[in-house]
Amino acid sequence: MSEELRGDVSGPGLPGWIRKFFSDARLEPYLRAAKGDAVLAERLYWWDDQISQAFHHPLKSVELAVRNALHERLRLRYGRADWWAAAPLRENSVRLVEDARQSYRLRARRAPGADDIVAQLSFGFWVALISTSYDRHLWVPTLHRAFPHYRGRRGDLHQSLNTVRLLRNRIGHHEPIHYRDLVADHARIYRLLDYLDPELSAGVRVRDEVPMVLARRPVLS
Repeated sequence: MSEELRGDVSGPGLPGWIRKFFSDARLEPYLRAAKGDAVLAERLYWWDDQISQAFHHPLKSVELAVRNALHERLRLRYGRADWWAAAPLRENSVRLVEDARQSYRLRARRAPGADDIVAQLSFGFWVALISTSYDRHLWVPTLHRAFPHYRGRRGDLHQSLNTVRLLRNRIGHHEPIHYRDLVADHARIYRLLDYLDPELSAGVRVRDEVPMVLARRPVLS
């Protein structure tokens, strides 16, 4: 961080404890966005925290809904709850299933059931099932049915899911998101929910605070 920015960090409006405990490296992107204005940088920092919290609800909803929709389709296709034992999964997907199995076993001290493994698998695992690698074996015969209101290309759907996954990961790792087109991110989440079920989308939207927090975004000069 430049000496000029360091001076702004310790200046009026930005308490010393923020710099001490949150680090210069973490604060620098906010100072840059605020053009060195420490007061505005602090407002942006806390607003970023608020909007990240607000996104938790729709992001959690789309992750759980996509996961359960894909799981149900694959359970029906292979006639078993542990469908991964029969599906033609790629090496990386097989490894993720095994990692989920071992992680659960270590934590719970018992062998996991199918539902335990499903809950343990990352969003990335499920998004990968919509990728090119699984187009012929999973998407075409089965997984397109998980999105009954989608009429586009698999690749476009995968891209949308992956973009939402990356946003989710940034928030999960406490990374800044203020620089993103958050209005577009928000709309993308609801398109995905609509592809699953418009009623689901409407139900999630009722409890969504993202628009309210977006309206309070600090104005950067």
